[in-house]
Amino acid sequence: MRRTRTEALPFTGGQGGRGAGHQQPGVRARPSGPRPLSPDRDHDRHGTPGQAVIDGDVAGAVGHTLTRLLDERLDDARAVDALFARDVAERVARFTLGGGRRMRSQFLWWGLRACGGGSDAGQNEAALRLAAGLELIQTCALVHDDVMDGSPLRRGGAAIHTDLEAQYGTRDARRRGESFGRAAAILVGDLALVWADDTVAGTALAPDARQRVGAVWQAMRTEMVAGQYLDLQGQTTGSRSMTTAIRAAALKSALYSVERPLALGAALAGADQRTTRALCSAGRCAGIAFQLRDDLLGVFGDPGRTGKPSGGDIREGKPTYLVALARARAEAAGDTGALALLDTAVGDADLSDDALDRVRAALVATGARAAVETRIERLVAHSTRHLMGVVLTPPADRRLPELFRAVAGVPLGTASGTPPEPHEPPEPPEQHEQPQPHEPPDGSAATAPRRTRPEARNR
Repeated sequence: MRRTRTEALPFTGGQGGRGAGHQQPGVRARPSGPRPLSPDRDHDRHGTPGQAVIDGDVAGAVGHTLTRLLDERLDDARAVDALFARDVAERVARFTLGGGRRMRSQFLWWGLRACGGGSDAGQNEAALRLAAGLELIQTCALVHDDVMDGSPLRRGGAAIHTDLEAQYGTRDARRRGESFGRAAAILVGDLALVWADDTVAGTALAPDARQRVGAVWQAMRTEMVAGQYLDLQGQTTGSRSMTTAIRAAALKSALYSVERPLALGAALAGADQRTTRALCSAGRCAGIAFQLRDDLLGVFGDPGRTGKPSGGDIREGKPTYLVALARARAEAAGDTGALALLDTAVGDADLSDDALDRVRAALVATGARAAVETRIERLVAHSTRHLMGVVLTPPADRRLPELFRAVAGVPLGTASGTPPEPHEPPEPPEQHEQPQPHEPPDGSAATAPRRTRPEARNR
């Protein structure tokens, strides 16, 4: 799974970082990036950042909460065993604090704000803790992804399993070191998942809010695993189905990265079903666009900017929509040369750079790259239209469309409703409850003017 190529996606207030390299034991990890929030200047009397502070720097506020929570977890880990704390727990903390754009946290916060939340200190604290849980889930997912994919790099530095191999492997015991690195990295990811669940379980919520939030959280974790399995199964079987590729993208990226974080914010705010459904539908479209952009970056991106090797998806035989569409177009055009190249090159771990360049040329020549770009723009347009028939609180009514464009790599003002490509499957069906009898079908209000909720009206 390729969730965090970071090329040209403009999130502000994010945490910088160069990976999770081995550091001197016993050092507490601290986030890099924007200044730490000042308790006197930025927090209310309960120690929770105010609405305006979080609005201005969601990533910084979440980073502050993560630092506090992870310091507590590290103390607990050191009480269990010093070596475990140094090798496993501190790696979880450094990885979580040391990189990433806090994308999922942004969607959770702005989902809450869109539904009128964010003015209550207790609710804000809950939102920041849930966001911290999302960041820890992301750590689990990325560490495990790199093990499964055998990827040596993450965020421009050594992946966790590679770093562990370097710490304990020797020239004479390289195989043993690699085996240890992979196994220990799985434990690093497992601990991140445990801490994520602990963080959510320890969040103060009213009973009805806990039930709503818990249902979304549980669904998201299962969907993550399902998406990862479909990705692995498609890679093993050499799947060529565009529909299956989109389905895997919806599960492994769209729901987990955008839709479910938005749903968590809506659940925390106590939003009505109509608003929740609109946010989720918008998030589904934007999330698929995010994964399609990630697929393009996996082939055409600059490793210096993405932090991952270019062409890895081709060599690993990833069942991406981009490659499936290229095959479908080559078949329709009778382009046997392109088909033969894709059949032999995709999944070839030893593919040369020259052959990879030929694959890139084929993806362009078949029109697949341009068609994916077009679909990304259309999906972003759909995501914005899903928001137009519901009442959203400013400034979230403006911020959410901006975030949709950012995650999809679509510049402001370029998204448009382009007709489907000839060999393109329809949009995936929504997975939410059916509209109430008095409501139009989901998305039918796309042309209605957007209404906004007055800032003072809160749920």
